[in-house]
Amino acid sequence: MKLSRRTILQGASALPFAVASLRTSALAQTTPAAPPAEVPPILFVHGNGDYDALWMTTLWRMQSNGIARERMFAINFTNPNARDDDRVEQPNRSSAEDQRRELAAAIAELKRRTGAARVALVGSSRGGNAIRNVIKNGGAADVSHAVLCGTPNHGVFAIDDLPGNEFNGRGAFLSGLNEGESEVTPGPAFLTLRSDGMDKYAQPDGRFIGKPGVPTNVTVEGPELKGATNLVLGTLDHREVAFHPRAFREIYKFIAGREPDRIAITPESSVKLSGLVTGTPGGVPTNRPVEGASVDVFRVDPASGERQGAALYSAKTAADGRWGPVQVDPAWPLEFVVAAPDAPTTHIYRSPFPRSSDVVHLRPARPLGPPDAGAGAVLVMSRPRGYLGLPRDIVLFDGKEPADVKPGVPTDSAATLRLSAAEAGRNVVVQFNEERIVARTWPAAENRIAIAELTY
Repeated sequence: MKLSRRTILQGASALPFAVASLRTSALAQTTPAAPPAEVPPILFVHGNGDYDALWMTTLWRMQSNGIARERMFAINFTNPNARDDDRVEQPNRSSAEDQRRELAAAIAELKRRTGAARVALVGSSRGGNAIRNVIKNGGAADVSHAVLCGTPNHGVFAIDDLPGNEFNGRGAFLSGLNEGESEVTPGPAFLTLRSDGMDKYAQPDGRFIGKPGVPTNVTVEGPELKGATNLVLGTLDHREVAFHPRAFREIYKFIAGREPDRIAITPESSVKLSGLVTGTPGGVPTNRPVEGASVDVFRVDPASGERQGAALYSAKTAADGRWGPVQVDPAWPLEFVVAAPDAPTTHIYRSPFPRSSDVVHLRPARPLGPPDAGAGAVLVMSRPRGYLGLPRDIVLFDGKEPADVKPGVPTDSAATLRLSAAEAGRNVVVQFNEERIVARTWPAAENRIAIAELTY
């Protein structure tokens, strides 16, 4: 049995991405280094309610270290949200067994495509549940490495109620995975990455899951596993322990067996983008493709957010929900406009893309609701790969710290700005540490909403 190693990685910064960028900018080269021959293909597994695009920056960093794109795959679970009770069917939600089957099929396909005997699996949050499940139930021989990032391995809560909930540490699912002296399945090498107190789903008090003052019976050490290598990444939040540059370093080092040559993303001279349009049927996010959605892509001015010329791309999705490709410059900020049935026209503003990607996932905003009544324009600041931490981060929305972002343990990945009708159409600056996006607001009366989506 491999002994558990718990290592504290010190030096957490109030500007984690900025520090990573400054420390590694000198490493950026035009030619990526050749990876060690023993690096297996890597399959990335997203978390609850999420999608493949969250691994975009990780894929870029892997490519910048010589890992070929065709040797990596990021899964899109059909229904990424867990059921309230794993044993009871719910529309647009998945059981642990549903995810195990989909992941097993993805492993088989990546092995077939690459000819490899085994693959490495990297999971964020609930994605680690699927990884452990597939390994424990017949898949150990197919997996060389299992990296679990912020996975609630001992539950988000551990109580006698809700025995069928996948996230209950005392429930049947997690109890089954954790039985025995060692909590890992023999064969693959296991690594867990966790936060030192800033993970909203590894807290002793239930206030972050809607039960303030109620003990969860879970500690900050909940993501660790007996028998695994267990690392602590300082004050990174629940998502950052998967998607932050410091998480990338540990993931790469564990799988490749050496330090990455660079942390910074090596830009390409020309960038090609494509992806998928999905929806939220019944208010539940899914990764099912949306047919008949129109997608327009515009270059925008970095200082004003205003469009620079005609659309670079304009088309409707077919039954597979795919859009693209579109060729862009790595220095261009972009506006993606998505119009899909039963959803507001969504204007998504993004920082420049330094490298090509085929996982630019476009999910239209949910319909405007009662909180938006009377607003002339609605703009959302969104950070899919982490939370908005105050005072840990610099978070400025139209020149102010957003009032709907709670300080302390980072719990909010989005903030909303509502403007009067007189202000509809003006431009708003969104600042998160070193990333800056200028977005244009659009009239809510025309059923339009804008999203400034952070990449880092």
